[in-house]
Amino acid sequence: MAYWLCAARHGQEHDHIQRFDPRFWTVNFPRPMMASVVTTAPDALRLTCEFHHAGELAGLIWESEDRLDHPLHSYATDRDYSHTVLSFQWRSGGIIPLDAVNGPTLTIEGRDAGGVARSWYVRLWNYAEGSPEDALVTLPFSALQSGFALPGEPVHPADIDRMFISLVPPGYVPGSADPLAQRADGWVELSAISCDGARAMLEIGESMLPEHGEQIATAYDDCFNQTPARLIRQIRQLGYRGRVVHYVGMSHYFRLEPLGGGHYVSLAGGVLNDACAAWHRAFAEEAQAAGFEIIWSLSYELFDAHCWNDWKQRAYDGAPAQTGWEPPSALLSPAHAGAMGYLRQVASAFVQIAQDADMPVRFQIGEPWWWVTPGSFAPCLYDDAARAAFGGDPPVIADMRAPLDEGQKALLDQAGALLSASTAALSQAVRDAAGGEAEVLLLAFTPTILDGQMPEIERANLPTGWAWPAFDRLQLEDYDWLTAGADARRRAAYAHVDARLGYPIDRQDYFAGFVLNAEDAPAYWARIDAALDEARSRGVSQRFVWALPQVARDGYTRLAPPQPDQIEDNMQNFDDVPYPLTLGTDASASPEFSTSVLVTASGHERRTAQWADARLRFDVGPGIRSERELATLLGFFRARHGPARGFRLTDPFDFSSNGTTGAPTPADQLLGLGDGETTRFALVKRYGEEPEPQVRRITRPRSGTVGVSVGGQETAGFTLDPLGFVVLDEAPQAEVEVRAGFLFDVPVRFAEDRLAISAAGFAAGQAPSVPLIQIREAV
Repeated sequence: MAYWLCAARHGQEHDHIQRFDPRFWTVNFPRPMMASVVTTAPDALRLTCEFHHAGELAGLIWESEDRLDHPLHSYATDRDYSHTVLSFQWRSGGIIPLDAVNGPTLTIEGRDAGGVARSWYVRLWNYAEGSPEDALVTLPFSALQSGFALPGEPVHPADIDRMFISLVPPGYVPGSADPLAQRADGWVELSAISCDGARAMLEIGESMLPEHGEQIATAYDDCFNQTPARLIRQIRQLGYRGRVVHYVGMSHYFRLEPLGGGHYVSLAGGVLNDACAAWHRAFAEEAQAAGFEIIWSLSYELFDAHCWNDWKQRAYDGAPAQTGWEPPSALLSPAHAGAMGYLRQVASAFVQIAQDADMPVRFQIGEPWWWVTPGSFAPCLYDDAARAAFGGDPPVIADMRAPLDEGQKALLDQAGALLSASTAALSQAVRDAAGGEAEVLLLAFTPTILDGQMPEIERANLPTGWAWPAFDRLQLEDYDWLTAGADARRRAAYAHVDARLGYPIDRQDYFAGFVLNAEDAPAYWARIDAALDEARSRGVSQRFVWALPQVARDGYTRLAPPQPDQIEDNMQNFDDVPYPLTLGTDASASPEFSTSVLVTASGHERRTAQWADARLRFDVGPGIRSERELATLLGFFRARHGPARGFRLTDPFDFSSNGTTGAPTPADQLLGLGDGETTRFALVKRYGEEPEPQVRRITRPRSGTVGVSVGGQETAGFTLDPLGFVVLDEAPQAEVEVRAGFLFDVPVRFAEDRLAISAAGFAAGQAPSVPLIQIREAV
């Protein structure tokens, strides 16, 4: 299906919003404090926060440039606040009030009239009418002054990058890392938010993309700083419908308690911190109002700094299981009763939020596994609780790549059974909290649990206890292989999981993504989009794009499929049929390039090749010898709607990988070199001499003529994908040559909208002109 990486809005539909629209404020803060912001009305927002240290500060932020929304839906950048007036009703509790030292301050970051970067600090109390915790605040930007008391230094309003209102706890000490005597819970409400003056409105993208059949995933760890209303708006306008997989994360949902200079997850005072609970209640309400269902996702990961030490999985040498994120997360031991009991309490809390919003309960257990330490490949099966569960002195596995004896394999089977029992208990806790009406899904990451370097790890991480119908749905993701182009591994994994767990295809979901680094976007999104189409072709009805932050950052835009009731949209661009007539000896073929030639005053030339590959033109009219063939041509022209649809043509002068017309062999053309991962290679034909031959992409090989060799040996272990891609069953090792031989056709179309044929001329022996032109196919 077609997609687009939108870098900027150019003429697409737009509207206007009031500047300082509550949906587009954000919040930020240092760990371990927590905060969130939600909209409570079209002109109101509420910020909830909890503080643990004397020096913690939360910022309620307005950015002049929208850095978070998809380019089709972002608001316009305007750094000029001249003659703009912001007003709102302020209410607060649990924070230092407006009139106190260190009270709420508007920090404005930008440049002065001379273009020098600087900040101004505007004390809100100087512009407030009312009490320190309930006041009307009016901020005329062209008359604002910085400083604790007025008069102060004038603010330059014409070049502002961002501004934020700072909120601090009672007992605030700037820069202090000392813990508060007890956690401080605070809140702020801004209502009747109004913007007046010369620049009170902002243009905003308002394109509503048609529904395209895909669904979206997101995560609280990535979007905790935004309002739920902002996220749901984007999801809907990008054409996603149905279900939203929402990973509750591993770093922002928990309640904390102090101990020994640190803070650890706790059930005291409630499972979820107040900021998280407020955000997710609003998220559920916004999703329900927009017609979405939420699949709540919980993993076995927990932010390492706040995880109890005895909850962590450990390797044989006592090293804790830690992910590669910075800062890292820990992996909870399926054997630890306290850790697993905690997860069940967290799951129940989110079930309650779903039920309070009158939503069906759908819950994903996300990537539960025994961690394998990167680099050493040591499995983390040896925390104290696991050792006890495995008999007290389990055999040591130091490297999962090494051959294992029967005792070690038995240990992995025990680990798999324990993991399966832990997910079953979590699943039952969800159903119990929901009163029995719940859909429970399992997400598995095949590149890790089916890593070919560790063939026995599936005993622990893909246990048969997960077999259908242990869960209502099985969800698979494979983005490491997908983005690496390891298609053979992906397809083999689907077959292996089907054989091992037995979930019907209508009970399987697929996750496509994700793009960690923006520089990989062009290559990776093409593969992700193609993987969605592939999953659809396999019969997978529930497909999810992982995840919303990368979709917005890179402008990934999934386009809707053609509508069957629209003839033009339903027309195929290419009919995979051959030109029906044999070309005569008078038919012509003309390869052409596009070259820019600049002649200097001295007569020297500078030539620039604008095309990497030649484009072919043909005239097949001279091959028509009879009225019967003429009738065939006319019928074929009408069936193609003139130039509207392409078709195959055999170039009589060049149709083979072996020379131009020779019999093909599997060693004819070099497709590429192996790297141990890639299995998908494009068919090409090279012309000219090394080191810079002209390379031609072959998109229409003839069925049954393709032969492939790997490392000089012919192989039948491949499939031929559309548009001339060979997909090997196994990835060739590094630097191993992959070659192929084939016969091929040229994708062409009629060059003109009309076919001019004269009966008199034809009867007199004049050949008609029937020009064709090669189609460059997107690959």
